[in-house]
Amino acid sequence: MINTHTADIAKAKAEATFKRRQDQMRDGAVAMQEYLAAQEATREKTARLRALRLKKEAAASKQG
Repeated sequence: MINTHTADIAKAKAEATFKRRQDQMRDGAVAMQEYLAAQEATREKTARLRALRLKKEAAASKQG
């Protein structure tokens, strides 16, 4: 006969493990979204700064 207390402990551990893994998966998805958003922001900023630099260089070449 299985001790009810032991079975309850095993069930609680299994549920805690499952919940922790679910939380890790959710956190991982959020982290990936943040990472991708940061990459996109960097690309947009780089493109904006490049356009400004090219505009400045074009203006300087017209004057010089």
